Amino acid sequence: MNNINEERALSRLVEIFALERGYSPAAARQLRTAAALHDIGKQKMSGIINKPGVLNTREFEIVKTHTTLGADMLIGIQGELGDMARTICRYHHEWRNGYGYWGIRSGELPEYVEIVSICDVYTALRYERIYKPKWSREDAVKYIKKQADTQFSHELVNDFVLLIQTDSRVSAIFMDKAA
Repeated sequence: MNNINEERALSRLVEIFALERGYSPAAARQLRTAAALHDIGKQKMSGIINKPGVLNTREFEIVKTHTTLGADMLIGIQGELGDMARTICRYHHEWRNGYGYWGIRSGELPEYVEIVSICDVYTALRYERIYKPKWSREDAVKYIKKQADTQFSHELVNDFVLLIQTDSRVSAIFMDKAA
């Protein structure tokens, strides 16, 4: 995560999307909490994470380890929340087609990992980073649509795009014009 506002936006978006996917309010709140920890491993690599420009191969391999570092950092969180947070940390960069960081197909993981992943990608696109400008809602939605059946499930993409385009709570998070 780049900043606290981006982390809050992601967490809130995860909660809203989970509710829309039929999660109970308690489960959606728990997922929101776990999602807020998904990039905690990046704390151990701020020099590379904040580098302007493209990462070289070695740097990218180091950045990939934020997933396992984060999961290890959360070992002290007990119970279902801890299990969920560690699973999200470790696997939120996995793709539907197996082209993620570790080559695991996201369809083999709990759905909540893919919920966090799609929300993470959308949020990252919508916020400025040192290496890229902020994307518009329209451009971010186009990108998410292109990722159907490769990075994300087609069903999840359809539901997510509908949420982004119609839900005023999401518009408020990203300060978009009224949906």
